[in-house]
Amino acid sequence: MINILVWIIVGALAGWIASKIMRRDAEMGALANIVVGILGAIIGGFIMNALGGSGFTGFNLYSLLVAIGGAVVLLFIVGLFRR
Repeated sequence: MINILVWIIVGALAGWIASKIMRRDAEMGALANIVVGILGAIIGGFIMNALGGSGFTGFNLYSLLVAIGGAVVLLFIVGLFRR
């Protein structure tokens, strides 16, 4: 149960920071930030594993940075399809 709460908290924070970086904050609500952050953590984990690093490891700064990076990649890809 705690793991789900950690995913939601990290997802919300990562999604919100990524939306600020990509200047999409006005378009996104809290639920969208959570979804983008969680998907970003998954994408960031895949990218980091492919590069030889470790992916999402729990509630720490490294995992937050991985999730933010993945969320930025996700928002960038979504932006390409929206244009």
